[in-house]
Amino acid sequence: MDVQEVRKIDGYLKKLFGNTQIRVVPKSSDTAEIFVAEDDLGELTVDEDEGERSYNFRMVIQVGNDPTIQPVPTLNAYLRNKFANDNIRVVPRPKKTDSLEVYIGDEFIAVLFLEIEKGRRSYILELPILDVDLVD
Repeated sequence: MDVQEVRKIDGYLKKLFGNTQIRVVPKSSDTAEIFVAEDDLGELTVDEDEGERSYNFRMVIQVGNDPTIQPVPTLNAYLRNKFANDNIRVVPRPKKTDSLEVYIGDEFIAVLFLEIEKGRRSYILELPILDVDLVD
C-alpha cells in the first residue's frame, strides 16, 4: 500500500464511522493495522483480482463462553463504544444463524461471523472496502 492509498482508506473509514481518531497504519505492502486512538482494532488486507484492488478489514470480538449472552445487544454496545458512534446497529440476518449484519444508520457495512473455538465464542467482523469506495 502506498501513502496515497493509505490516506484514502484512512479518510474513508473516518467518514464511514464518523470518527476522526481512526488511523490506518501500514505493516507491509499488502496489510495495515486499524486503530482508534491507541486501540488496535484489527487488520486490513489488500486483495487484487484481475487488476481490481479491494480491501478487507477484519476485527475479532471475543464474547466469551456464557451461552446466556445475547449477541445483538452485546455487539451493539461493543461496536458503538469502540467506534464512538451511536448509529451503529447489529441485526440478525434473515435465514442465517451463524452471522449478523452491521449497519450505520440504514447503510449496510459489514458482516459479523460467529466463530466457536474450544468453547469460546467470538465474532469476526468482515468489512469489505471496494476500490470505488475510495474515489476522492
